[in-house]
Amino acid sequence: MKKVLLTLALAATTLLGYAQEVVVMDKAMFIDKVFDYQNEKEWKYKGDKPAIIDLYADWCGPCRKVAPIMKELAKEYAGKITIYKVNVDKEKELAALFNATSIPLFVLIPMNEKPQLFSGAADKATYKKAIDDFLLKKE
Repeated sequence: MKKVLLTLALAATTLLGYAQEVVVMDKAMFIDKVFDYQNEKEWKYKGDKPAIIDLYADWCGPCRKVAPIMKELAKEYAGKITIYKVNVDKEKELAALFNATSIPLFVLIPMNEKPQLFSGAADKATYKKAIDDFLLKKE
């Protein structure tokens, strides 16, 4: 009974947007939720909250190092930002869109500005500062 109640509670918080995970993104999702680069020439973000796109590969050591940090940040900033991850080996077109010649590469997408790239692995405090100062800054 406890297990059923816990499962229901977790499902409810996920549905309400309180528990958020890193979302695996493919090209179709990118076009639908981030930017339709096939039909638009100028950047126009489609999201309803700031986002981070983590461009990574399974074989990349630094990428594996930051993956748990991104999971923690997705939970800490649930409802405030969305964190996506894109496997550059599977989504070569998206990797090329951001000129991902080295990974990990993070695309920081604020609501009303152009995205900025953040290259390389860092500690959690560095990512939190980027989120707070760039993605969630007060206008």
